[in-house]
Amino acid sequence: MSAINVAFWNLQNLFDTTASAIATDLEFTPKEGWTDEVYNIKVDNLASIIRQMHGGAGPDLLGLCEVENRGVVDDLLAKIGRDDYRVAHVDSPDIRGIDCSLIYSTKVFNDPPAADMTGYRVNFRFPTRDIFQVRLTVKATGAELNVLVNHWPSRRQGQYQSEPLRIAVAERCGQLVNELLKLDRQAYAEVPDVAGELEKLNARWNRNIVLMGDFNDDPFCRSVTDYLLASKDFDKVEEVLKASPNHQIPAIDAYIERQPALFNLSWPLLAEPDKGTIFFSGESANTMNLFDQFMVSRGLFYGESGLKARPGSMQIFTTPEMAPGNKQRPKAFDKQTRKGFSDHFPVEMIIDVL
Repeated sequence: MSAINVAFWNLQNLFDTTASAIATDLEFTPKEGWTDEVYNIKVDNLASIIRQMHGGAGPDLLGLCEVENRGVVDDLLAKIGRDDYRVAHVDSPDIRGIDCSLIYSTKVFNDPPAADMTGYRVNFRFPTRDIFQVRLTVKATGAELNVLVNHWPSRRQGQYQSEPLRIAVAERCGQLVNELLKLDRQAYAEVPDVAGELEKLNARWNRNIVLMGDFNDDPFCRSVTDYLLASKDFDKVEEVLKASPNHQIPAIDAYIERQPALFNLSWPLLAEPDKGTIFFSGESANTMNLFDQFMVSRGLFYGESGLKARPGSMQIFTTPEMAPGNKQRPKAFDKQTRKGFSDHFPVEMIIDVL
């Protein structure tokens, strides 16, 4: 049995030095000290950490957010120095000009066609950062893995003032999960009520999905639990589709109403005092928050479709240089001292190939 090393990291404003309108507003220009030299040092610093992930083996799959464009991700790959890495990327319409991106290893995955890479957005007064969806296949077995890289709206306006924005994005993300795992009403109405169709419906219900990202909410927040339907419990995650009385498949209304639940791998980390992925002193008593999380579909949790999330494998990745001092808070990059990395710690997990 082989394994896939998975990671996610919010790189905190990885902008190039071109003076775009957004970069100028955020002071990421040479005039404001964001020079080529400073930019290259930050990229070097980030690359040095990525090479150390997963015990020095590095990730086979790495989700990123807060990257300005495809070019900065290409620069990062050049610094990491692995010729098997490729980038899946679609520019988003985010008002701050930052994207989600996905790096994958060609030793593990086939190159996805452009049709299997899609960025989705929610339009408020301004379009949000995208939910970036990529469908990958494992080279060795052909197993499918659907990846959703997220960067939900920030708490800049306050936790509760901004919560409706994250709830709206959670609903959109949940809709994308539904579309992957279920047929729509019209397609379901065309399914023949004969033996064997229930097995096909459950095969779709058990597709492999991993959600990763900076959700700007903790695992216990209602955007995650009540709207995305990502749980710490097995009750709803373990449910399969069942035939209705006197029929081979579920009744159409029962099928349409059934909402797939996700399992949130992040919950065990909440039991560790003073631990988290970001230092955020907001309206609650918490200062270390677990905004960076992994969630998986039923099939991926139970290993029903050729891949299985390894239980207990999720962890926050830190090194002494990333978290100096007794408190071990993330050390953001400082363009004056040219030290630091990001205001988020990365997270890791492992998926076993069955």
